[in-house]
Amino acid sequence: MATSTSQFAAHSHLSEVLSVCSCTAVPVKRCKMAMVRLVACIVLYTSIGHIPSSLGVILRTTDKIVWANEFEPIELTCLIESISTNNPRIEWKKIKNGVPSYVYFQNKISGDLENRAQLREPANILIFNTSRADTAEYRCEVAAIEDQRDFDEILISLAVRVKPVVPRCSVPESVTVGTSTELRCLENEGFPAPQYRWFHNNEELPQDPKNSQRFVNFSYIINPDTGSLKFRRVRKEDAGEYYCQAKNDAGNAQCPPKTMDVCDVDVLGIFLQSCGGLMAVVTLIFVIYLLKRLCCYKSVYNGNNYNTQAQAPTIDYADADEGHFRHKSSFII
Repeated sequence: MATSTSQFAAHSHLSEVLSVCSCTAVPVKRCKMAMVRLVACIVLYTSIGHIPSSLGVILRTTDKIVWANEFEPIELTCLIESISTNNPRIEWKKIKNGVPSYVYFQNKISGDLENRAQLREPANILIFNTSRADTAEYRCEVAAIEDQRDFDEILISLAVRVKPVVPRCSVPESVTVGTSTELRCLENEGFPAPQYRWFHNNEELPQDPKNSQRFVNFSYIINPDTGSLKFRRVRKEDAGEYYCQAKNDAGNAQCPPKTMDVCDVDVLGIFLQSCGGLMAVVTLIFVIYLLKRLCCYKSVYNGNNYNTQAQAPTIDYADADEGHFRHKSSFII
């Protein structure tokens, strides 16, 4: 506010000096007083740190934040509003991740922009074909040794848009009526990050189906940031061709269409699977039963065989001897 007031006062005093001193009928004393007020105003300018434009170099730019599409030309403006030095020193620096490097130094293009840019009057720099690597901050510096304010600089931020490449789409070949499913879309090259849109039979699916009379009965959720398309309960009408489009300010790309079939619930197949499972369980139980019976049979057979061998018949030698003795005794008598 003080600077604006001082500027207004300076211009007023300058106008006064010119009007008063240009008139020959005005006394010299009055003209001198006007000049004294003008000098006092200039001293005030200096005391508050503001130097009139005619006494120093001042830069400005048309845009401090610049967007450009990859492979297209872009011009970074560095306009010299005021300067007294005839041949000022002009330099441009690129600042990437906090590290500066020269792109215009000693009157020639250098560094990352070599053979891809040129300096245009007064101090603008024109990049012929921008690349994603050009995204950075650029600083224009002008040094004018003959000016009271001999240096000024201006910082410009450049962001290069990159068109998306063909996204990777995942669409199931077949789903069952009443089940849930998810379709996916992903793209990693585009800058800024793209937004995703899904198409069904070449017709775009609205992000909220309730807002469209055509899709009011559809039950899906689209996430435009992640590229996800989720169906809560699939219907027969959901069958068809699907493809996804990734889009940002630099352009768009889409994946080839893929077909998703929707099948009815296979009641016979479920029944046969259930029966097959039941038969497998019954067969397993029967096999276990037979194995247990076989083990029991072997155990009983081995036990009986052992008892038979233990109870083998023996000869009663005592009875035989007694009979033989009687016979002998009878013979002696």
